[in-house]
Amino acid sequence: MVLAAGASARLGQPKQLLRIDGETLLHRVVRLARSTNPAALVVVLPPDANAIGEALGDQALTMVINPEPQRGMRSSLEVAAPLVAGFARVLVVTCDQPALEAAHLHELLRGACNALSGCAGTRLSVGTDADAGAVGVPAVVRGHWFCDLAGGSGDSGFRARLRALDPASVYLLDAPALALDIDTPENLRAAQSLGLIDA
Repeated sequence: MVLAAGASARLGQPKQLLRIDGETLLHRVVRLARSTNPAALVVVLPPDANAIGEALGDQALTMVINPEPQRGMRSSLEVAAPLVAGFARVLVVTCDQPALEAAHLHELLRGACNALSGCAGTRLSVGTDADAGAVGVPAVVRGHWFCDLAGGSGDSGFRARLRALDPASVYLLDAPALALDIDTPENLRAAQSLGLIDA
C-alpha cells in the first residue's frame, strides 16, 4: 500500500509530483513497491488526483481516493482497508521519503516473515535522545489490523500498535535517513541539498 493522499498544504505544491532524476516521487515509490512482487498494489490518492494519478503512467495497480485526507494518515488506511484486510501481511509505504530504496522494502518483508508478530517497522532515529528507537513507515503489519481502524483520527497510523508489541517479536530496521520526509519547504531544501530531490 502506497499512501499518497496528502494535500501538501505546508509545502505549497504537490509532493507527489516532485522529481528524483526526472521521475516523480509517486511513480518512484510505486516502482519500488512493485519490485517486492506484491499480490496487490493499492495507492491512496487525494480527491483532486487527476495530475497525480496521471503520474503513475500505465503501472498495474488499484487507485482509491481518500475523500478526507485532512484527517491524517489513518483516514487513508481506512479507505484502503477493504482491499487489504484479507492479506496476511501488508507493506505500508508513504510517497515522500526520497532516501527510500527497494532493498529496504525487501529486507522489511523478509524480517516480517521471520518475526513472531509477523510485523516489521523502520527505526527512524537511533541514539539516546527521547526519539531514539521511534518506529515508523515503511512498515509491515497484519492485514486484520485494518479491521479495527474505523472511528479513529490522526497521523499515527499503526505506530502505537507496533510500539505496543513485544520488541522482541517485531523486526526493526534502522534507517535514520528515512526520517527526512517532504512536508515543508525546509524539508524540500534539505532534500535538494543532499541530492535526493531534483532542483
